[in-house]
Amino acid sequence: MKMRAVSPRAWGAPENLVPVEVDRPEPGLTEILVRVHAAGVNPVDWKTRAEGAFGTWGDTPILGYDVSGVVEEVGPGVTLYAPGDEVFGMPRFPEQAGGYAEYLAAPARRFAPKPAGISHVEAAALPLAALTAWQGLVETAGLRAGQRVLIHAAAGGVGHLAVQIAKAHGAYVIGTARTEKHDFLRALGADELVDYARVDFTEAIDDVDIVLDGVGGEYGTRSVEVLRPGGHLVTLPDPGGLPDPALARERGIHTGWTVVEPDRAGLLEIAHLVDEGKLRAEVDTVLPLEDAAKAHAYGERGRTRGKIVLRVADQAETGS
Repeated sequence: MKMRAVSPRAWGAPENLVPVEVDRPEPGLTEILVRVHAAGVNPVDWKTRAEGAFGTWGDTPILGYDVSGVVEEVGPGVTLYAPGDEVFGMPRFPEQAGGYAEYLAAPARRFAPKPAGISHVEAAALPLAALTAWQGLVETAGLRAGQRVLIHAAAGGVGHLAVQIAKAHGAYVIGTARTEKHDFLRALGADELVDYARVDFTEAIDDVDIVLDGVGGEYGTRSVEVLRPGGHLVTLPDPGGLPDPALARERGIHTGWTVVEPDRAGLLEIAHLVDEGKLRAEVDTVLPLEDAAKAHAYGERGRTRGKIVLRVADQAETGS
């Protein structure tokens, strides 16, 4: 049986992403086959498309990690789900998951039940970005109530979810973002905002317990200046943004580069926050699967508010 998908003809420019027809996967041992209703688009997608993939990929590479959909079949040994169940997840990262397609087969425990109160489009915007924020803030930095948390690129895909996760844990949240996005971030719970294009954040902020750096480069090294002794700098995009280890030790600061991992337990926590009304994904743009190239070109401009999502099933099925 065949299915629609999008695949790069070659690694490189966005226009290399083209619609293709490929064999529908079959669920293996402990796997489920998900009919994908919506697929999130993340910076790792366009970086992979531009630079080439690493890890295990098929002959026809299919990008995309964030998916929300309905279980079509279950493989041998699966007890968590049955056909018809709605699920969302981030399977197989950083190897090929194949989210830009009508169907995806992956281990059952890379998914969680989709929150009932949101659409597939909204659910597909959550997994990778929300897990990145959750693992960085809660698990790596040990986020606690009353701490001061600085989130760089606070209006972006990871950033706007990190703001909400930090607030849900009782933190005082500071974000860097352009002025035109401040009202949006205040509505999400941000307590203090700095326009990085107009103000040097190191002069406007101090005594921070945790910095979540979604920018990289010199942002990480400069963030050391605003951290309290014993504070945590969590760098997401690039280990090159970490400060000199000697400087970090001198200031009593914990630093580290973290890469998101598939995590059912984390997805369940995220779904719980969604169900409680404490977390929502802002969807900037929704495009049909065939327009994945346009989605990548738009995302690479770096001006999105929240997430870009590809609609794979028709609008009535996605619920949005």
